[in-house]
Amino acid sequence: MAIGTTEIAILVVIAIFLFGAKRIPELARSVGLAKGEFQKAVEEGVQPSSAEQDMDRGGMTEEVASESE
Repeated sequence: MAIGTTEIAILVVIAIFLFGAKRIPELARSVGLAKGEFQKAVEEGVQPSSAEQDMDRGGMTEEVASESE
């Protein structure tokens, strides 16, 4: 179920009527920023924090762990 050219054109016309031609770029910018913030938050949730990494080394920071080797 793909969106065709006609459907996209209809959505653009409806968006112009609803928001006005001047607000469309502002809305697109806001959506882009929100998407970037969301992706950043997802990446932070996937990667372990520095505290979690320290706990994996027995509570030592990476610098201390490398000195003791």
